[in-house]
Amino acid sequence: MNRDTRLSDVLHVLLHMAQVKDPLTSEVLARSMGTNPAVLRRTMAGLRRAGHVRSGKGHGGGWQLARPLDRITLLAVYEALDKPTLFAIGSRSKHPDCRIERAVNATLAGAMQRAETLLLDRFGEVTLDQLMPEGLTALAVDCGSKTAPDRGLSG
Repeated sequence: MNRDTRLSDVLHVLLHMAQVKDPLTSEVLARSMGTNPAVLRRTMAGLRRAGHVRSGKGHGGGWQLARPLDRITLLAVYEALDKPTLFAIGSRSKHPDCRIERAVNATLAGAMQRAETLLLDRFGEVTLDQLMPEGLTALAVDCGSKTAPDRGLSG
């Protein structure tokens, strides 16, 4: 099963973006996410629509935070990414007339809904500034692309 890492990837990028004043290009950010610039732009589009980031074109353009980290919650980022699937557990649907299958599906659906509600409530309580490692002021050198250009994310 493939995992959807967009939320984790975007959180990583947003925290790095908070460490620099200049805009960061799609190429630089894509390298730090291990993807290509077109995928990065599609991923960031929802964040731009939600007002969390802004982008500029041309020389000196790129992506920047549009608001401080303490005004962006995990929930806001999750929603800006079009609410990726939180859990991979599915229900069996081979025999819809089977009473046991219906009972199992109803129980699983109820438990999954409760778990999702708890998780999303927690996402709403956490702001991105709370994710920033204490005392971190410079870009980390132990993450991201080893070939990142000097104007960008070296970690």
